[in-house]
Amino acid sequence: MKNLDTAKIKNIVLTGHSGCGKTALAEALLYRAGIIDRIGKAADGNTVCDFDPEEIKRKYSINLSLASFEYSDFKINLLDVPGLIDFAAATNEGLYAGDTVIICVSAKSGVHVGTIKAFQAAKKLGKHILFVVTKIDDPNQDFYTVLNSLKEHFGAAVCPVIVPEISNNQFKSLVHLGRMKSYTYDKKGVSVAADATGIVLNDKEGVTADSLMDGLSEAVAETDDEMMMKYMDFIDEGGEGTPFTQEEISHGIHEAMRTGRAMPVFTVSCTNPAGCDLLLEFLKYMPDPSTAAALKATDKDGKEIEVKVDASAPVSAFVFRTVADPFVGKMSFIKVITGTLKPDSDLTNAATGASEHIGKLYTMLGKKQSEVSSAVAGDIVIATKISANTGDTLCDPAKVLSYEKVQYPNPTYRMAVKASKQGDEAKISTGLQRLLEEDKALSFGLDTTTKEQILAGLGDQHLDVVKAKMKGKFGVDITLEEPKIAYRETIRKKTDKVQGRHKKQSGGHGQFGDVWIEFEPTDSDSLVFEEKIFGGAVPKNFFPAIEKGLQDSVKKGVLAGCPVVGIKATLLDGSYHPVDSSEMAFKIAASLAFKEGMKQADPILLEPIGSLKVTIPDDKNGDIMGDINKRRGRVLGMEPSGEGMTTIAAEVPVREMHDFTMYLRQVAKGMGEFTFDFERYEPLPANLIDEVVASVKSDDDDE
Repeated sequence: MKNLDTAKIKNIVLTGHSGCGKTALAEALLYRAGIIDRIGKAADGNTVCDFDPEEIKRKYSINLSLASFEYSDFKINLLDVPGLIDFAAATNEGLYAGDTVIICVSAKSGVHVGTIKAFQAAKKLGKHILFVVTKIDDPNQDFYTVLNSLKEHFGAAVCPVIVPEISNNQFKSLVHLGRMKSYTYDKKGVSVAADATGIVLNDKEGVTADSLMDGLSEAVAETDDEMMMKYMDFIDEGGEGTPFTQEEISHGIHEAMRTGRAMPVFTVSCTNPAGCDLLLEFLKYMPDPSTAAALKATDKDGKEIEVKVDASAPVSAFVFRTVADPFVGKMSFIKVITGTLKPDSDLTNAATGASEHIGKLYTMLGKKQSEVSSAVAGDIVIATKISANTGDTLCDPAKVLSYEKVQYPNPTYRMAVKASKQGDEAKISTGLQRLLEEDKALSFGLDTTTKEQILAGLGDQHLDVVKAKMKGKFGVDITLEEPKIAYRETIRKKTDKVQGRHKKQSGGHGQFGDVWIEFEPTDSDSLVFEEKIFGGAVPKNFFPAIEKGLQDSVKKGVLAGCPVVGIKATLLDGSYHPVDSSEMAFKIAASLAFKEGMKQADPILLEPIGSLKVTIPDDKNGDIMGDINKRRGRVLGMEPSGEGMTTIAAEVPVREMHDFTMYLRQVAKGMGEFTFDFERYEPLPANLIDEVVASVKSDDDDE
């Protein structure tokens, strides 16, 4: 690719609900631009953007993919992101790097949760929004119902520009309202234009091109005072005045989109590909990176600053995605914010302070790499084998700064990781650490209470893909199991002093240790040991051994073998033998006293309780509170969170929360989120004791 300036770069994100045709649209645009010679299909596993083996196998997007190409002296960086909630990390990365967000909506199925979440995310980041209605040639399409739904959900700023002509429920042509032209397409996407004045767009409802022009003209009029005056004169004269010219409409649409006053709606078929020529032409007029909102950053002194995309400033770039490729090595997706990034240059990693050598730079068309000689501010390129991680800022050593990082969803679906084959534990750790670099919505670590390796993600599909990648990329099979619950044991009453006596004679020196210990409840999580020995009944040099015996004993209680907490042991009396007594003998005696004391002290099982904060749509409050009650939880309160959402606070046993991620997704249709953190331990209900004891002992037997 030849070098371009910032004004010639368009960073376009394709997003929307799963199955709405994002990848198909990317294929159609690439075909219409002459980059590929045929349109691939996700079902056939031959698309440019879905090239990962798992994407081909599953027939849906799981990764962010970049398709960069030149069209009419412009460089377009298409960022195709997943629609499934399980892979929201890649979606967030794409939204961060893009400037214009195309939200794909199926003409067949319309607005879904994924549509709404994509819109909310784009608005939050201050991105320019364009709706593209796909699948217009589907026999079950209902475009004008979908258009009304878009307006209902996203307001009057939704502005149709390219709309279909539907006759007998069949797609006939596309009408460009700004030009008042209709375009009829052949199978290769080549169009024939005709005048669209007076054309009936929907024979069922009598929608005409002229009637939709009113909304378009109103959006154009709101771009400046002069246009508004002209529009008002036109209205005052009953439509007999001077209408907007094609140039005014074109300029007004782009200006309205730039300012957020309008969100254009385009229509395409990804099979012909009808309408993709009009969309490509429109993309040339999309705002370039220099017009985007300033990025938040922190300078070397910790002061917050704002930085605009600027080719004349010292170089700075942001690593917004990392791919762990077993053949190429580490691939870093970089958006240049200021200056010009060049190969064979040395920059400072603001996160670590270390120098980072940039070797060759590449652009991507799916999995195909092409080397480039430089990347100007606003452009997106790939560097390989650098040490920087996702979220790091690379910058000129003379001007060090750090850009605000991408926000990622909280991984809430937890599973225990086990090796399918003995000896693969090291491979698991290495492989998962590589995948953690790639996927920031994953977490992996040791649960110190259960000694299990815990992998957390966004859902079952997310972790299933991780499992498949571990096999495909790193050659190691893993199994995922429901994590163990870290139960505890404690006592509820104080005992009288309990004897622990160990005596053994086996020839030569024998073994003798005798202790009397009192046990009682305490607030401490760890064992509290005291001694109140009088008269030297037990020599002081044996006290550490007695305490060690008790410390070892509290690791396994008498009910289910769980660690014991909240217990105090006071050594009151004992006896010893001047020859046969030893540290080991007193250690054993202490453990015998502990076992007997636990039985007398009314032992109980404790279960972990977590603090839950779940945010859901208002109309789901009853469902969620009912479910919390079924999980033995206690609702503590609720408060509005804005935009039709409510946050419910509750305390719920950890035992009951394993499947809550999937339940919430099902009930809230993907619009809910939650946090769940350990709070404290409480007694396990009596009706669950036998079940828990059996399950804990079963787990111990398996080990």
